[in-house]
Amino acid sequence: MIPLAKIMDASRRLKGVVEHTKLAFAPKLSQIRGAKVYVKQENLQNTGSFKLRGAFNKISSLTKEEREKGVIASSAGNHAQGVAYSAKYYGIKAVIVMPESTPLLKVMGVRELGAEAVLYGNNYDEAYAYAIEYAQKNNLHFIHPFADDEVIAGQGTIALEMIEDQNNLTTLVVPIGGGGLIAGVAAAYKQMLPSVRIIGVVAQGAPGMYHSFYKRAIQKIKSVRTIADGIAVRDVNEKNFDYVLESVDEIVMVDDEEIANAILYLLEKQKLVVEGAGASVVAALLHHKFKINENESVGLILSGGNIDVTMLGVIIEKGLVRSHRKMRFSVVLVDKPGSLQSLSNLLSKLGANIVKIDFDRTSTSLGYGDANVVVMLETKGKEHQEEIRTELYKNGYEFIEM
Repeated sequence: MIPLAKIMDASRRLKGVVEHTKLAFAPKLSQIRGAKVYVKQENLQNTGSFKLRGAFNKISSLTKEEREKGVIASSAGNHAQGVAYSAKYYGIKAVIVMPESTPLLKVMGVRELGAEAVLYGNNYDEAYAYAIEYAQKNNLHFIHPFADDEVIAGQGTIALEMIEDQNNLTTLVVPIGGGGLIAGVAAAYKQMLPSVRIIGVVAQGAPGMYHSFYKRAIQKIKSVRTIADGIAVRDVNEKNFDYVLESVDEIVMVDDEEIANAILYLLEKQKLVVEGAGASVVAALLHHKFKINENESVGLILSGGNIDVTMLGVIIEKGLVRSHRKMRFSVVLVDKPGSLQSLSNLLSKLGANIVKIDFDRTSTSLGYGDANVVVMLETKGKEHQEEIRTELYKNGYEFIEM
């Protein structure tokens, strides 16, 4: 594993550049699982992610001559911003190759930091292959997002901060994409507090490290697809796989629905905006993916907060529907004055708030003199929605929920 001395060196390099982010007690999460739960808020880090640590440490470790050639990286976004920030700090050229599906927020973040953003490929691995080729052609120094000892050492500085703030954790839960974060923090913990259990979390749509870990051999997967773009890595890197086998005790998997639930939970209950990768650890906790003994102390690393606003809006809307706070249905009304008002009066009496109405009288599926109305309501929970359904039926409305 990465030597502790290397992680200590990284900590000294990062002083004054990265924030010592808060390790905050989470009372509501603690109550849910009957343990003391703490969240390491790397979503509040400079550039919005832990990735700045590894990127800056790596670029700092280069010679002056190497830095002056310029650097290049491939990234789904957070490593990209870390490299761009570090390059700006040193006043050097930076090119970032990002998958074409990268959220606009992350692309704009890179460009605002002065780096050139090149969009290429359907996933990280295709962007990575293009970046390697580009680096060779243009004589740029490639900064790997996770399979580099200096990068991993930089990520390991998170563990030093956590141990300084709270040295009695019994379990640490860490997101896994390429494995650089978990390799770094696990190395620090296993050398300083070896009894701490290290649990990794992968997305079901990017399960390479999960299957490789339990088969004790690297497994190939054909594609990745997950809302947690920060851990959407297809291929398992041999170096990091060896580090994971050496220092990680368990790996669990969460699906996109569970990740979305966790994003919404953190937004509502913890008042934190966290991207899918960072929320994966909370999803694992909320959905009981691993065992916790009563009165354990558990640390969760919220790795980043750079979530696309459009994606966040979709997650919120779907979450409101799942939690019975929104309801959508269509109903055919007679197209005459007062029909829509009668429906709205009924809904008003039931305490439902109409937030949107679509009115269509031209569809060929309708009879002449009819209109199709689609209504979106704000409701007060499951029982309230049952009451609305009952009263609609009682008043002769035939409707289809959507």
